[in-house]
Amino acid sequence: QVQLVESGGGLVQPGGSLRLSCAASGRFFGINRMGWYRQAPGKERELVATITSGGSTNSADSVKGRFTISRDNAKNTVYLQMNSLKPEDTAVYYCNAYVMSSSYSVTDYWGQGTPVTVSS
Repeated sequence: QVQLVESGGGLVQPGGSLRLSCAASGRFFGINRMGWYRQAPGKERELVATITSGGSTNSADSVKGRFTISRDNAKNTVYLQMNSLKPEDTAVYYCNAYVMSSSYSVTDYWGQGTPVTVSS
C-alpha cells in the first residue's frame, strides 16, 4: 500500500508564502507524475500544478508566476512553493501521484489534504 502524507498548510496573511510537502511511502517501483490539486468550499477540485519524473511542469493560469512545483525523486517527495498568496487561494490542497508497482501497473493515489487559509 502506498501512502501520501502532506504537510505545510496553515493560516497566512494575503501576500504571504507557504511551502507544501508531500512524501510518498510504501512499496512501489517508481512514481510517474505528481501534482497538487485544491478544493475550495462549495467548489469542485481543480488542478494547481503537476510535475513529471523528468521535471516537466504544468500549472493553472491562476497560479502561474506565484506557485512553483518541484520534486525530489530520491525522497519521493513533491513540493509546492506558494508566494503572493491571495484569499482566493484558500482551499484544501491535495497531493496526487501516479505510482508504478513492481509489475509496472500504475495506480492513482491521493493524500488526505492539507488546509490553506489566506486571510488577514
